[in-house]
Amino acid sequence: MALQIAPLLQAVVVNNGSDLHLKAGGAPKIRISGALVPLQVEPLTADTAYSMITETMPADVLDHFVKTHEADYALHIPDIGRFRVNAFRARGTAGCVMRLVSEAPKTIEDLGLPQVVRQLAMEPRGLLLVTGPTGSGKTTTLAAMVDVINENRPVHVLTIEDPIEIIHRDKKAIINQRELGTDTADWPVALRAAMRQDPDVILIGEMRDAETVRTALSAAETGHFVMSTLHTSDAKETVNRIVDFFPPFEQKQIRLSLAVALRGIICQRLAPKADGVGRTVVMEVAVNTPRLEEALTDPDKTDTIEDIITTGGYSGMQSFDQHLLQLVLAGAITIRTARSASSNPHDFSVMLKRAGVDPQLVDAETAGV
Repeated sequence: MALQIAPLLQAVVVNNGSDLHLKAGGAPKIRISGALVPLQVEPLTADTAYSMITETMPADVLDHFVKTHEADYALHIPDIGRFRVNAFRARGTAGCVMRLVSEAPKTIEDLGLPQVVRQLAMEPRGLLLVTGPTGSGKTTTLAAMVDVINENRPVHVLTIEDPIEIIHRDKKAIINQRELGTDTADWPVALRAAMRQDPDVILIGEMRDAETVRTALSAAETGHFVMSTLHTSDAKETVNRIVDFFPPFEQKQIRLSLAVALRGIICQRLAPKADGVGRTVVMEVAVNTPRLEEALTDPDKTDTIEDIITTGGYSGMQSFDQHLLQLVLAGAITIRTARSASSNPHDFSVMLKRAGVDPQLVDAETAGV
């Protein structure tokens, strides 16, 4: 039996969208290049929305949704694509967001990521964090890094995901992907079991609490390469968030462990392309150097992380504004887009002029002309 929702998901694919939003009382909407666009269909009734959403759920997921009013799961529709689904209830009616995900990982080159990302993916041990807001492409970046490992290293990669989004096929590596609720009960159980499964690389879908962080740091310090995500906006906030998971009496030790284990922090955002078709990733990259290690250890120096990144180009580091400048000079994004996404619009305008961009063009675009 064909799914009612299939034509709507097909519309996401055809229109190069990223997400489908369903809500009772309104027409379905697709996110295209960052903006929500309504489909030209009738508004959904509460019954229709519930039926559309629940028909996509396996029996165990449906049971969980009925009991808790929340559900995360993956949905694959042949000839259309694979979607990550979050279903919920709002004001007593069912709603959901379905995100289109790749059937297979994209490469670092396909995504236009800096080569330092490839270098970080090849680290033999330690902790790597990919951060950014929801929908900024963290999962896609991590999948590309896992693919680098898969292509080059004969190792065991173990992933713990909620849910599994991008499927990896064994190449040089062996990859086991475990999904919460299907393959394991919860994060703590999966992480404890991981240490008995002979992994070389562990991917943790998200660092959500102190126990997850503690286990990840322990694994990184004992010879594993651990990758994970956080919902933070930049490297400095990432460090502070990790430290704040713990009570004050533990924070000094956590800082020391983080300084030893950390290999890098990749923070990302998405910005509209200059041609108006799709979005491109903008990255801040911090690589652990002696200067950064000192800033991690000493809370009085954590505020210097931004300056360390800005001046750390020799180690592969780059700030958001430095990457934005590269994208403007390459014609990938407009000056107006870059300035609105920059950490300091005034300083970014100065950077543009120093890079030889016509001052009148800078002033005109930033003024909205």
